[in-house]
Amino acid sequence: MNAQTDILQAADIAFAYRPDEPVLRGVSLTAASGRFTCLLGPNGSGKTTLLRCLLGQLTPSSGAITLGGRPLRNYRPRELARVLAYVPQQPASSLAFSAGEIVLMGRYAHTGPLGLAGPGDLAVAREAMKMTDTLGFAARTLEELSGGEAQRVMIARALAQQPSVILLDEPTSHLDIRHQLNIYRMMRRLAHDWPMAVVCVSHDVNVAARLADELVLMRRGAVVASGTPAEVIRQDLLSQTYDVPVDLIATPDDGVPMVRAK
Repeated sequence: MNAQTDILQAADIAFAYRPDEPVLRGVSLTAASGRFTCLLGPNGSGKTTLLRCLLGQLTPSSGAITLGGRPLRNYRPRELARVLAYVPQQPASSLAFSAGEIVLMGRYAHTGPLGLAGPGDLAVAREAMKMTDTLGFAARTLEELSGGEAQRVMIARALAQQPSVILLDEPTSHLDIRHQLNIYRMMRRLAHDWPMAVVCVSHDVNVAARLADELVLMRRGAVVASGTPAEVIRQDLLSQTYDVPVDLIATPDDGVPMVRAK
């Protein structure tokens, strides 16, 4: 796809599971090719609901979502899968399949009516595994892998779709610090080097601020602030969003400060 179509846009969208309990209130967001965006905010702020709207799993009650300049609702499922990929919070159990087979499943939207993978599909899957450093355990099942390895396999499967946009829902929530950093660094590299638009729901303010290009800060279903980490990592904004006093601690490299709750 060209640069113009590598953009996912949400304009003033609202959503409610119940009529009198809005979850999203006029949320706008733009995800551009070559940019890594993190959605931040406390539990219940609407981050995952927003992600589900961007995936087409939920339909906003108002506002518009476009992908490549087209309304998201106009995409057929297989067509959408060629453009938009999703990595869940936890890898699904796939006892019967190897990591290599799971990654190859990402080619389903590109294969013919019988769903048979050809040499080109195998080459794309292999490249996705090289990109995520998962080739070394292609023959092993997810149950034989660590949490970080399994999550990298799921990212490789999403990459095998050759999407323009990849959405991730807290992909590091059950990982240790080393694996968290590795996954975030990978997402940044994918955004910059693939390139694609990468949007990730995150609870780790400091890691997101260090590695993301854009931050979107949410509270009670609305966007409090959005912009570069330097623009969003502010004491007043974070205290207001998380309902807790915070300190900002200067870093040795004079980059974005670290955030510490008081």
